[in-house]
Amino acid sequence: MISRIKFLTPILILSWLTLSSSAQKLKKTDKTTLTNLEAHIHYLADPRLEGRRTGTPGEKAASDYIASALSQAGVQPKGENNGWLQTFPIDQGRDVSRDAYLVVNDRPLLLEKEYFPLSFSAVATVTGSPAIALQESGVPWFLDLREMLEGAAGNPHFDLAEAIRTKAEACAKKGATALLLYNSSHIADNLAFNPHEKPEPIAIPVVYITREAKRKYLKDESASVDIRVKVAFSEKKRTGHNVVGFLNNGAPATVVIGAHYDHLGHGEDGNTIYQGKDSVTYNGADDNASGVAGMIELARMLAGSKLKANNYLFVAFSGEEQGLFGSKYLVEHSPVDVKKVNYMINLDMIGRLNDSSHALTLGGFGTSPAWGEICNTLKDKKEFALHLDSSGTGPSDHTSFYLKDIPVLFFFTGVHSDYHKPSDVSDKINYTGELEVVKFIYDFIAAANTRGRFAFTKTRETLPGNIPHFSVTLGILPDYSFSGSGVRADGVSEGRPAEKAGMKPGDVIVQLGSYPVTTLENYMEALGKFKKGDTTTVRFKRGAETHESPVQF
Repeated sequence: MISRIKFLTPILILSWLTLSSSAQKLKKTDKTTLTNLEAHIHYLADPRLEGRRTGTPGEKAASDYIASALSQAGVQPKGENNGWLQTFPIDQGRDVSRDAYLVVNDRPLLLEKEYFPLSFSAVATVTGSPAIALQESGVPWFLDLREMLEGAAGNPHFDLAEAIRTKAEACAKKGATALLLYNSSHIADNLAFNPHEKPEPIAIPVVYITREAKRKYLKDESASVDIRVKVAFSEKKRTGHNVVGFLNNGAPATVVIGAHYDHLGHGEDGNTIYQGKDSVTYNGADDNASGVAGMIELARMLAGSKLKANNYLFVAFSGEEQGLFGSKYLVEHSPVDVKKVNYMINLDMIGRLNDSSHALTLGGFGTSPAWGEICNTLKDKKEFALHLDSSGTGPSDHTSFYLKDIPVLFFFTGVHSDYHKPSDVSDKINYTGELEVVKFIYDFIAAANTRGRFAFTKTRETLPGNIPHFSVTLGILPDYSFSGSGVRADGVSEGRPAEKAGMKPGDVIVQLGSYPVTTLENYMEALGKFKKGDTTTVRFKRGAETHESPVQF
């Protein structure tokens, strides 16, 4: 620590001196925890880790550090093949394959700039010499979107993509081998290839040609042209890594203590708040180096404690920022019996106690009656106010455990002005505040030690924070890891429209009213078309069966 001071900024020197001054009043064990918290956060939020985006070298460096720290704490590896890591896939949709092409009269068009396939296009290779103005069986056809767009002008319920799909299916039945679209009207069509859509493909390739490319390559609509088109897609996947350790006390039940260690990298996934144009690194000191640091220190404290009534599974999750991928994978592929998990504690953003409301939020408070009983025993052992949130769901990894009927508790010091911005750096962490939070969590675990198995209670369910809120909702929790067409329900809230329509967890919504649902994005767009009191239908798949039920918002 001393050898690093000469490299610190004036702000960090000041904060370190303040920390050192405060530390003089602490017990020796607290000083150790405080020093360790600072070391963990400084390493994990170092710019050289480039924001710890899932599947990157930065994630690898962070996972190596966490595994080493847990090992030093006295924890044993519990990942795959007797190691620390548990790997899981993240589906990122599709790209147009590099070997795809569209060639007009031996002149290749530029993908994205001059043409692109629609997401429901068939994967196929087609050749032919059609006239633009004629539609003869056995060759590609051309279709101007002008009439379709002008005819639907002013209709707020018109879905151009679905109209094109219907038209393309009709063209295929009449003998078209491919459909080449263009737009000669002055009405913007806003079409683009959506990499996250995976609808059922139709029988023929469907390709959109831009206005400029149409003028350049297809100016004479009376002429025949030689067409060669190949549509192909490639899957976009990357691999995330949970870090998993185990403290085996030979107990019948296990407590899971988790925190996500991934962050936003350089903002490649678009889930940032920063509006600048420069490339930046999102270091994620509070989100969530702070939670990981707390988890590591709890592992060290528990390994040296007499709290042996439970085993402890420590998990640093990745893929949280993309939608709880790591925690969802873990509960489906758990290294311990999920039915023997007593409860789960989640630490996410616990480093800014004095920057938000001077309070610690306890989410999931309603998931077990034991939480209230324990809080009453600890009311004199805290130096901050408690905000209690009963819901077992929310924008963090405890949600995955709640959906398995496991009591959860989510510790969180609040959102602040640096959330999901490059300015979430280690200089701004309230280290003494985090120490108090970690000590309080330890006291909570100690108070729970002799209470046996905890009862689980269902609570109201809230959408994750990155989901827009509308005037209506079906009452489902979307499954972000689902890679098929539609929106799969990870959870269905009691008494809400989805449950009344007969939906169950695992069902896949494919249509809401007249609006097809292929992605979470257009599901949200469809919800935005309705208001309270409206009635419509929801179509969903359950295995191989398709169901349709009325719903009222």
